[in-house]
Amino acid sequence: MSTNQDIYPVVVFEGNDWEASMVKSLLNNAEIEAFLKDEKMGVLAPWNVAGGGAGSVKVIVADTDLEKAREVVAEFEKTQK
Repeated sequence: MSTNQDIYPVVVFEGNDWEASMVKSLLNNAEIEAFLKDEKMGVLAPWNVAGGGAGSVKVIVADTDLEKAREVVAEFEKTQK
């Protein structure tokens, strides 16, 4: 019997270009594949990009990695305060 599990993209972080790139790198180091969405907007119009704002850069992971990715993001956010 084969199981067919669909994998869905999930946004785990939103911020400016620099923050999103750092989070992506940390996730990759934790062996979690991550992608950036809207990174061009972060470069073209950085004044519109604020954490969770209208033009923020998003870090996306597979839903199967969500729990581990949230831990990495939480650690990053803790060090930024």
